[in-house]
Amino acid sequence: MNLTDIQQTLREAHLDGWLFYDHHHRDPIAERILGLPSHGLVSRRWYYFIPAHGTPAKLVHRIESARLDSLEGTKSEYSSWQELEHELAAMLEGATRIAMQYSPRNAIMYVAMVDAGTIEFLRELGKQIVSSADLVSQFEAVLTDAQIATHFEAQRRLDAVLRAGFDRIGRLARTTGTDELVMVHWLAEAIAREGLYTDHGPNVSAGPNSADSHYDPTPTGSRQIRRSDFILIDIWAKLANDPQAIWYDITWTGVIDREPTPREQLIFTTVREARDAAVQTVQQAFAAGRPIAGWQADDAAREVIRAAGFASAFTHRTGHNIATDLHGNGAHLDNLETHDERLILPNTCFSVEPGLYFQGEFGIRSEVDMIAYKDRAVVTGPAQTELLRL
Repeated sequence: MNLTDIQQTLREAHLDGWLFYDHHHRDPIAERILGLPSHGLVSRRWYYFIPAHGTPAKLVHRIESARLDSLEGTKSEYSSWQELEHELAAMLEGATRIAMQYSPRNAIMYVAMVDAGTIEFLRELGKQIVSSADLVSQFEAVLTDAQIATHFEAQRRLDAVLRAGFDRIGRLARTTGTDELVMVHWLAEAIAREGLYTDHGPNVSAGPNSADSHYDPTPTGSRQIRRSDFILIDIWAKLANDPQAIWYDITWTGVIDREPTPREQLIFTTVREARDAAVQTVQQAFAAGRPIAGWQADDAAREVIRAAGFASAFTHRTGHNIATDLHGNGAHLDNLETHDERLILPNTCFSVEPGLYFQGEFGIRSEVDMIAYKDRAVVTGPAQTELLRL
């Protein structure tokens, strides 16, 4: 935890402080930002208040009084609920506008860690509780130069795995045959051989299964991959054995031993243009030094698809933040599932992945990753421009 940076950010945001609270490890965001262990007993509530000015304060239960000893600041203890309420009120005396892991109307549910009862009590104390979503982005999603380098190294290795996987699918479909799950296992093994780690997957979808954006083949339901099939591969990984490494996450599509149909070509072109519209919107904003929120990039992609008449087939957000978690705590490109007002910050990474899905037919998603710098934003790997011919 960098206390100086947090307090400076609080002052710039005109906040009186940031109140962290946890019970039973319900708030992993607090643990990561404060540098607390994600293990150990948290059977009683603890509170840690970082004021915009001055010394932080801790409030812990007497039977777990050492829980926050790694953090600087004064310490108070409680046993009874009455004592807890009295000490918490004293801790926050003089502070009114306080950030917490809370989201009005649960709009940004990724940071909504605080229970309603705690918010109610603090409001009874006269506190204005505001969302810490932008603070979390600043201290969870902003990457170091070394972390950005891990993303580009994962990109180099995973792109090679994906190329080899598509080549293998095309070759096997024309000879001995293969199926979705066999290729999932082959790709997972190739990922490991490259010194990469993935938590599950990847997603290999053939034919109509590609219309399920979160399809996951099973041993009893894996589809055979045949000549003339449509194929979608969504693949993600990061450098193994590095807890600070950043993920690389991409999706490509193609057809086996044939040319695309006119409908497949139309859908691919629409998705590609939507992807590029979002990319260009972000790039133009950063080049101009203009703030841009996640929902605005989503709107740029969604408008292309809406104009083409396929709005109902675009059923998910345009992209997600990428950090040490595949779905990180920075701004998502989303004005569908949520209205994400978080700003896309410099030195953050995120996916751009519009998709169109037609049940019983096929689905096409085209996914690239971007990194935003102070004055520019770049696509970090190759962007698919045509459906692959396998």
